Amino acid sequence: MTSTEQPPPASGAPEAHPEHLGHVIFITAAAAMGGFLFGYDSSVINGAVEAIRDRYDIGSGTLAQVIAIALIGCAIGAATAGRIADRIGRIRCMQIAAVLFTISAVGSALPFSLLDLAFWRIVGGFAIGMASVIGPAYIAEVSPPAYRGRLASFQQAAIVIGIAVSQLVNYGILQLADGEQRGEIGGLEAWQWMLGVMVVPAVVYGLLSFVIPESPRFLISVGKVDRAKEVLSEVEGEHIDLDARVAEIDHAMRSEHKSTFKDLLGSRFNFLPIVWVGIGLSVFQQLVGINVAFYYSSTLWQSVGIDPAGSFFYSFTTSIINIIGTVIAMVFVDRIGRRPLALIGSTGMAIALGFEAWAFSADLVDGKLPTTQGVVALVAAHVFVLFFALSWGVVVWVFLGEMFPNRIRAAALGVAASAQWIANWAITASFPSLADWNLSGTYVIYTFFALLSIPFVLLFVKETKGKALEEMG
Repeated sequence: MTSTEQPPPASGAPEAHPEHLGHVIFITAAAAMGGFLFGYDSSVINGAVEAIRDRYDIGSGTLAQVIAIALIGCAIGAATAGRIADRIGRIRCMQIAAVLFTISAVGSALPFSLLDLAFWRIVGGFAIGMASVIGPAYIAEVSPPAYRGRLASFQQAAIVIGIAVSQLVNYGILQLADGEQRGEIGGLEAWQWMLGVMVVPAVVYGLLSFVIPESPRFLISVGKVDRAKEVLSEVEGEHIDLDARVAEIDHAMRSEHKSTFKDLLGSRFNFLPIVWVGIGLSVFQQLVGINVAFYYSSTLWQSVGIDPAGSFFYSFTTSIINIIGTVIAMVFVDRIGRRPLALIGSTGMAIALGFEAWAFSADLVDGKLPTTQGVVALVAAHVFVLFFALSWGVVVWVFLGEMFPNRIRAAALGVAASAQWIANWAITASFPSLADWNLSGTYVIYTFFALLSIPFVLLFVKETKGKALEEMG
């Protein structure tokens, strides 16, 4: 700030409480529908994996590419969503995502060929990437400061609920098809209905986007100050100083440093140490194999002798455990800190994954795991998801939002998120082939990364609980 610049008058916004909190919650929940679709579209493929393999008579390598190819769309959508939203607004961006979710659902349900199915999965992935960026940004910009932390948690909650609902819908469709993933219902195979049903929440998301207001921050950036004041009055209360609040937002936007990739580099074209820590957190979150539980769990259980209906049911119960763990993390992340939760999660995941590796090492008897190993595998899978959800599933995103200095935060977040999508793709694309090679050995690899994450956190990750963002450096 130069000597001639004056700080904007204090608006009292941090102490402001909206008169209609229910309306603010509705706005937040509507925006979080993008998170619901994020979770739903990411995991709904779980129910269709074996049917796609059989329908197109493909091997594990090709199957893995069809499943993982959506992540390419995710990366592109996430990389471009911010610029799109800054140009045309957050609401228009949501509407584009809703349209893409809808046409992806229809196209995936009615593919002409395997290549066609892969294309529609990329389209759906692009929508996921957009939703992963726009939802949290919009919620942060419309939330009154006094409630921002709690309202921001709606996005993560919506994602895990979307995962659970997709598994429940898949299970219900399988029952209608007499337990056959390729069983016909109304002229379409069951797996096609599983992918197509996403049209319903996608349309709801699109409709809701027409009844919620544009972000005040975007409105101010395009000169629609009067409309911005109306929205601020709706969400922050009618008694705040609207002129001062607008000036405060405008001043903040003008003062922001637009971080670039170059800002992340230290000497000799190497990333700054803090950027490598962020990349490490993102990569470890994926290398423990969490997305195997959401993309391939039905296939996994069927491969060790559980019938399709049972495998779909266990996929659903795993999703419920995921919700429970996420709630636990939301309760404790500000109480006991980020590092302790991460260490608890790493320890719990390593133990659970080790038990899974042991269980899957047993020889199949009549195509099934022995009773003891089967029970251990099921319990350990649920324990693994619980420990991931109550720790790394939430903590990594909290760390990434807090750990970087202000001047590089946006660019560093982009690099860390990109690393996460790449690691996600690597695990998703490799699992079918690794499982064909040695399922127990695959889980030994995931166990190794869970164990390796413990010294990584102890040596390189600093606690951010209770620190102002301006203190990070």
